[in-house]
Amino acid sequence: MSQTQFIDQIRIFCRSGHGGAGNRHFLRMKYNAFGGPDGGDGGRGGHIILKGNRHLWTLFHLRYQKHIIAGDGEKGGANRCTGKDGKDVIIEVPVGTVAKDAETGKIEAEILEDGQEIIWLPGGKGGLGNARFATPTNQAPDYAQPGLPGVEGWKILELKLLADVGLVGFPNAGKSTLLSVLSAAKPKIADYPFTTLAPQLGIVSYRDHFSFCMADLPGLIEGAAEGKGLGHRFLRHIERNAVLLFVIPADSTDHRKEFDILKNELRKYNPELLQKDFVIAVSKCDLLAGTHSEEWDKQIMEEIKRQLPEDIPHVFISSVTGQGLTELKDMLWKTLNHESSGK
Repeated sequence: MSQTQFIDQIRIFCRSGHGGAGNRHFLRMKYNAFGGPDGGDGGRGGHIILKGNRHLWTLFHLRYQKHIIAGDGEKGGANRCTGKDGKDVIIEVPVGTVAKDAETGKIEAEILEDGQEIIWLPGGKGGLGNARFATPTNQAPDYAQPGLPGVEGWKILELKLLADVGLVGFPNAGKSTLLSVLSAAKPKIADYPFTTLAPQLGIVSYRDHFSFCMADLPGLIEGAAEGKGLGHRFLRHIERNAVLLFVIPADSTDHRKEFDILKNELRKYNPELLQKDFVIAVSKCDLLAGTHSEEWDKQIMEEIKRQLPEDIPHVFISSVTGQGLTELKDMLWKTLNHESSGK
C-alpha cells in the first residue's frame, strides 16, 4: 500500500435518521362512522453503525465521503400500522478505529474486534400515534407525537494500529529494513530521514508455525509529544502495541541518550506507555565489523552495553548480514508471552 493511500484520520459530518411522526387518525367504515383512534406509531430513524473489518488497514475508503446521513423513519399509518424504520448506515472500519466528537474530543465508540458492531449514532425514536393515548376517559384523543430528531454533528474517525510489536526509533534507525527482512512487508527504504511517512505492518514468522504482527512506525523525533515532526500521528499508533522495540543504530554517538529521548517522548505523550514491555535492538552492527579486529568489535559492543539500561533486554542485530535476528525473534516472542513486568 502506498503512503498516499494510508489514511489514519478523517473528519466527517454524520446525521442519524429522524423518527417518523405518529399518525392522528380515526377509523371510518361504512357501518362504523366513529370507530375511534387507530393512528399508528412512527418508524425509528436509521442508526449509524460502526463495524470492524479485519481486511481493512486504513480509512482511505472514507476519504471522499464527507457526509454520512441515515434514513428517516416513516410516518405511522392508519389501522395502527407502524411506519417503516429508516435505513441504517453501516460504516466498515479497520480494527483499532476510535470514533470521537470533533468538538469535544470525547471518545464515543471503539472497534477492537473483527465483525464487532456498535450503534454509534442512534436514530430518533418514532412518535406514538393517537391510538396509544386512548383511555376510558379520553376515548378520542386528537393528537399524536412527532418523531424525535436524529443525532448530528462533525465526527472524527481515528485509526490506532493493533500490532504485537511496535518499532520505535529516530528516523533512519533501520526500522523499515528490519521489518522488510523479518516479514514480507515492503516498506519504502532509503538513506534519509522520514522515509516512512505512514505505518507499515508485517507478519513475522516464528518457530512451529507461530507468528506475530510487527508495525514499522514513522520515525520519532525529540519534541514529538508537542506535535513536532509527525508528532501525535506517530504516537497514537503505539498505544495498542503490546511490546515496544527500540531500534538504536550502532553508529549513534550516544546510545543511552537516544534511548532516554525516545522514552521521554513516550512519557510526555502518555505515561501509561511506560508500563509496556521494552526491548532494545542495536541495529546496523554490520557497520562495526570488517574495519577493525574482532577483538576491537567486541570492545565496542561491550561499551555500548554499558550505556544501555540493565533492566531492559537487548540484542545486537544487522538486517544486512542477519546477525542476531533469530535471537531478536526469540526475545520478542518470550516478551509477548509473559505477563507484563509493570515498569
